Amino acid sequence: MNLLEPLPDAEAAERVDALLTRPGLRIERIVSRGQASPPGFWYDQAEGEWVIVLAGAARLRFADETEARLLGPGDWLDIAPHRRHRVEWTDPTVPTVWLAVLYR
Repeated sequence: MNLLEPLPDAEAAERVDALLTRPGLRIERIVSRGQASPPGFWYDQAEGEWVIVLAGAARLRFADETEARLLGPGDWLDIAPHRRHRVEWTDPTVPTVWLAVLYR
């Protein structure tokens, strides 16, 4: 398997594929192309999430920070449970590929 080929078409909607699921652990490949969180929406997850951008670019904003973080290939974050965050922007010209590890 390859995380970057072939990529699903994400122009109409973001695509989330579960790669591995075990008790307390889920690994997902997310492909975005111009998608962002809806206005006023914040993720508030019960699980932790370690996420890395493999390709493309995105801006992720935390509710407790004034500025969004620009993420590019190789940039990663560990998001604590219930730390409110949102995707402000993903590159509309190329696919943004995320690897997300959700854990309890």
